[in-house]
Amino acid sequence: MTNDELIAKLKTIVQPYIQDEEAFKNLNEDTDFINDLKINSANLVDVILDVEDEFDIRIENDDMEKMISVKAAMEIVNEKLAAK
Repeated sequence: MTNDELIAKLKTIVQPYIQDEEAFKNLNEDTDFINDLKINSANLVDVILDVEDEFDIRIENDDMEKMISVKAAMEIVNEKLAAK
């Protein structure tokens, strides 16, 4: 899966939870889920669960703590997919 395809999937996953439309339109690898998109911590858990479902992976607690940006999410998803 290419980075662009992965970003497109992540964008679809986070869209229901965002609070900042402008930041969402400009979503890229450097986008921070909390600071840029204004996703609260409870919804961030929902995002992580949705990512697990979408990619059929299991994200451990250590990884969840790191998954606060698009880039971190991409790294974790790619790592988990490679390990399958």
